[in-house]
Amino acid sequence: MAEATQLQLADYIRDIPDFPKPGVLFRDITPLLASPDALRETIRLFSDHYRDREVDVIIAAEARGFVFATPLALALNASFVPVRKPGKLPAKTHSFSYKLEYGSDTLEIHTDGVSVGQQVLVVDDLLATGGTVDACCKLVEEAGASVVGCAFVIELLGLSGAARIEPHETFSLIKYS
Repeated sequence: MAEATQLQLADYIRDIPDFPKPGVLFRDITPLLASPDALRETIRLFSDHYRDREVDVIIAAEARGFVFATPLALALNASFVPVRKPGKLPAKTHSFSYKLEYGSDTLEIHTDGVSVGQQVLVVDDLLATGGTVDACCKLVEEAGASVVGCAFVIELLGLSGAARIEPHETFSLIKYS
């Protein structure tokens, strides 16, 4: 069941059964992205939640997180810093490797992307097991900055991603059990 918002953002999420493999129910955000009203409402809800907090930098891992993080950075008058897979960023980087359900992955951020003492908001489209956002938080902390919170369009409660990224605040617009 999804939690409601004013515009019923859950109405803009398409369910795709058996994608990317049998037994998986994929929550597709492309209808939300195709609706200017739904996308605007998504950014408004995020910015309303974080407006009264000090946010210097917003980071997001490629690629869907970029779609929400960039306009949110503008709304909060913060900078946006991308987190990418190895070899995609042109300047010197910090990297963090982490385990996935079936292997491992590595994320990188420019060494000058986040500075000591900055307040950083981590944004992504979906919180599932929390591996990617946990890696983002570790990159922020290794740079000497603080994580203000972690914001998601969708959270899949059954996969316990919020527990993995504790003690960081999790703010999700749509929650599925």
